[in-house]
Amino acid sequence: MPKREFDVVLYGATGFTGRQTVRYFAQFAPPDLKWAIAGRNLNKLQALKAAVPVILADSSDQSAIDKMVKRTRVLLTTAGPFALYGTGIVDACVHFRTHYCDITGETPWVRGLIDRYQDKASAEGTRVIPFCGFDSVPSDLGAMLIAGALGPQTATVTAFFQMSGGLNGGTLASALNMAETGTDKLMRDPFLLSPKIQRALSDLERDPAVAAFDEHTKTWLAPFVIGPINTRVVRRSCQILGVDFAYQEYLKMEGIMAGPLAVSFAAGSALLEAGLRFSPFRQLLRMVAPAPGSGPSEKTMDDGWFRCELVGQDGDGRTARALIADQGDPGNRVTVKCLCESALALALDELPARAGFLTPSTGLGDALVKRLRHRGMELSVS
Repeated sequence: MPKREFDVVLYGATGFTGRQTVRYFAQFAPPDLKWAIAGRNLNKLQALKAAVPVILADSSDQSAIDKMVKRTRVLLTTAGPFALYGTGIVDACVHFRTHYCDITGETPWVRGLIDRYQDKASAEGTRVIPFCGFDSVPSDLGAMLIAGALGPQTATVTAFFQMSGGLNGGTLASALNMAETGTDKLMRDPFLLSPKIQRALSDLERDPAVAAFDEHTKTWLAPFVIGPINTRVVRRSCQILGVDFAYQEYLKMEGIMAGPLAVSFAAGSALLEAGLRFSPFRQLLRMVAPAPGSGPSEKTMDDGWFRCELVGQDGDGRTARALIADQGDPGNRVTVKCLCESALALALDELPARAGFLTPSTGLGDALVKRLRHRGMELSVS
């Protein structure tokens, strides 16, 4: 990569998640790291008082985006919905050979980028790594920890999530945009991000739609809202690594009310998915939900947490277990930690010798695992 003025540029720095990335870098970035913040509003950027260079670049101004991207080795962006504001940034990163990471969960958008840019990025050594937030770092790293323990005979990996946290407006805006453009329908393709996997879908890989009591774990399970994102990312990792195991994940309920909660959550998820197809319902959501640029309180984010237990089995019946867990709101605190450490790994660490459109496990691998452990996240396998 040519020598650049900056190691990392944080784009979308004035948004709700963007402001948290600035705070994270100010606290944890190495003192000699050359980083800058960027966005479309100069006054808001200066108001952050980050004591680093400021770059003005509106996503609708491709010339400004190109100039920004040429100045840095790594571009981190939190500016979503990414289907609206991210394509020009990815285009510039591929063109100028700048490594890239984001927090998108918009799998149809990423699939379009793969079809368009994969060959060039791969040939020229550019790492483009979407899904570097809560969706889908814990799922992807956890599944690959299991596969590493069991080896090439890994047959199935199942993840069970528990969590507490809040919702920010950017996440909802992305979901609404996919519903309005009709691209949400593409998310139903279980191999959307891994089209080279040519086989029939196993029963485990079918997206859960209802609540059920699981005899193996002796707990109630419900569909996990970001499961249709995480599972596609893990399957892309399988395609890149040349392995093939069935992967699925669930929301796990405990306590005396676990059954009713699981049933209620499954029904609510189904109603939300159906409601998003109708314009009046989407307008209502915009009126009552957090607006883009807003999110949970500091207390809600500090008090949040997540726990992901993964169980894998190989063809001979051997099992392995992994645990990924951390304190902090998954959609905000954990997402920011995962994203920022991904960007720092891209800028500073020795990484797997791969390029193109990668996943957190295939593009960052052990480097990201070590970084997240160092920052307090539990990632263990047995």
